[in-house]
Amino acid sequence: MAIHDPLAILTDRFRAAIAAAYPHLEGPVDPLIAPGKQASLGDFQCNAAMSLAKRVGQNPRQVAQTIVARADLSPIADPLTERSIAGPGFINVRLRPRALADLLEHVDNPALGVDAPGSTETVVVDLCGVNLAKQMHVGHLRATVIGDALARLFERLGHRVIRQNHVGDWGLPIAMVTHRLMGLTASGAVDGARLTLDDLDRAYRDAKRECEADEEGLEAARRYGLGPKALAELEEQVAGAREAEAAARQTLVRLQRHDPDVHAAWKRIADVTMAECIAAFRRLGCTLCERDSAGESSYSEELAGIVDDLVSRGVAEQSDGALVVRVEGIEEPCLVRKRDGGFLYATSDLAGIRRRVRKLGADRVIYTVDARQSLHFAQVFAAARKAGYTLRPGAPGHARLEHAAFGTILGEDGRPFKSRSGENVKLSALIDEAAERCLSAVRQRSPDLPEPEQRRIAEAIGIAAIKFADLCNDRARDYTFSFDRMLAFEGFTGPYLLYALVRVRSIFRKAQERGVRSDPAAPLLINDPAEKTLALALLRYPASLASAAQSLEPHRVCQYLYELAGAFATFFDACPVLQATDSANQQSRLRLCDLTGRVLADGLHVLGIPTLDRM
Repeated sequence: MAIHDPLAILTDRFRAAIAAAYPHLEGPVDPLIAPGKQASLGDFQCNAAMSLAKRVGQNPRQVAQTIVARADLSPIADPLTERSIAGPGFINVRLRPRALADLLEHVDNPALGVDAPGSTETVVVDLCGVNLAKQMHVGHLRATVIGDALARLFERLGHRVIRQNHVGDWGLPIAMVTHRLMGLTASGAVDGARLTLDDLDRAYRDAKRECEADEEGLEAARRYGLGPKALAELEEQVAGAREAEAAARQTLVRLQRHDPDVHAAWKRIADVTMAECIAAFRRLGCTLCERDSAGESSYSEELAGIVDDLVSRGVAEQSDGALVVRVEGIEEPCLVRKRDGGFLYATSDLAGIRRRVRKLGADRVIYTVDARQSLHFAQVFAAARKAGYTLRPGAPGHARLEHAAFGTILGEDGRPFKSRSGENVKLSALIDEAAERCLSAVRQRSPDLPEPEQRRIAEAIGIAAIKFADLCNDRARDYTFSFDRMLAFEGFTGPYLLYALVRVRSIFRKAQERGVRSDPAAPLLINDPAEKTLALALLRYPASLASAAQSLEPHRVCQYLYELAGAFATFFDACPVLQATDSANQQSRLRLCDLTGRVLADGLHVLGIPTLDRM
């Protein structure tokens, strides 16, 4: 990959020149190559002279002169001279058009210049994390689309990827809704055969409310003497809540013992929940399916063994009746068993790590989970390493555990994004609204298309807008949700990128209508400044993918695609394609258009964004 990227080539050449000029410097020196700030001065500049000046005892301009004297940039760039040095010591580099064309030839292939990895890794991506009996809402959006983009990214780079949807399907909350559903079904209030996720969502909320005892209210009533009626009502509420929780706990015991009736009700809840979640994944264009789900229930039989193993090897120790794993560098220990003998999320996460490394063969496990869980994952990762659960069977060293933490989606008021009633916004409702808002624009742009096609296009644009608006932000930061911004056809948005690709594809439709055939072997001519800018942008694609994978930041791909679309827009305005004055330029520019379209489509696919031929 690096040999096709001018930035990487120049970095290697200047690093060699610095090493030759100053052999006494220890270790490799970063030559600080950056795109040129003024096209009239050059395409790139080397900024190393300023940082090296103190280390070598020379002023920056002397350092620049010394580097220029030893730098060999042929054949990619013009020879460096004294005039290449600007200001206190910036070294300007002008690339040769023929060299750019040759580099483009190397990336104009099915892989678009993305080389196969030196060694293929097995990468497990933990994403989404839905809970049984609950609708997917806007809070699931980031975990799903960021995780899906990372999974697609590593697959695109040639690695083996295993997706894992860690479903919350076990424990007391699930027992509460299971108990309530069994009661509703027995009374005929709910038809188990026609159960929907809306039914389960209501049952979940009602069950939770039933089990919430107002202990503080009862204590206040007793302390302040609120009267016999209020006291009686609160005592009745608390007694009822305690009774409901006790019944739910008994249901949990029956579930853990695989009682046929309880297990059947639980299985029905799981089936209904996952069917609707899988439908939501498909609608979003996310590559998650049922076989990728690994619920907490799948680890339930392993938790006692995990704790016994940690205790027997001295990894875990007693602390105030609970069991903890103390880890270096983190003040709070990792709690793996409560005083009452109950297990925790950390326990099941440790079981998950052990399974993913030992059974799935993971070299790398990436968790796309809310940043508020950062301490939890720091504790669990350290505990897993201390326990040896990250040691790879048949391979040296430990598997890498990484938390791709993300921020919160905020509303216009700066608070976590909610509906007007204060509830979580359902993901399906979010997509519906985006599609409906796009429909009027599609009708205006393409009034002759049939209604079903207009709706299909509107939904694709809406989904692209929602996903790009999430992915284009630094994942670690909060961002403000705004339909007006994300649905715009101009600026840093999904619709803008879709339109850029549609624009490219329309060129080839028009070429076909005019009987113009594109020659994939035609020589590439990089003469106009806009052609040069576009060529440089195209050459950066492999590096943008590598950078995003290294940092686990899909927004780097978003930024790259936006810059490529901008470079293409400038090229399209400055360089006639079908109206080119001669065949050689026409064919060269058609090749540039074709390569641009393929890179845009490939990059959008990496992000999980559907593309269109017309808008």
